[in-house]
Amino acid sequence: MKIQLNGKPYQVPSEVQTIEQLVIQLKIEERVFVIEHNRNILQREDYPQTLLSSGDIIEIVHFVGGG
Repeated sequence: MKIQLNGKPYQVPSEVQTIEQLVIQLKIEERVFVIEHNRNILQREDYPQTLLSSGDIIEIVHFVGGG
């Protein structure tokens, strides 16, 4: 399926069905971030049951420390 990931087209592997699986596939599970799914900010506990669909818009915002 195709989604929009951080403003760019992204082909999701067929085995990835949920936000949690996408996070693991992108290898970002250890980072501090927020995910916006179709303009709704998700709570981390919702990742396992939030299904991806073709055409979804996903924004992943990483936090960077510094001064």
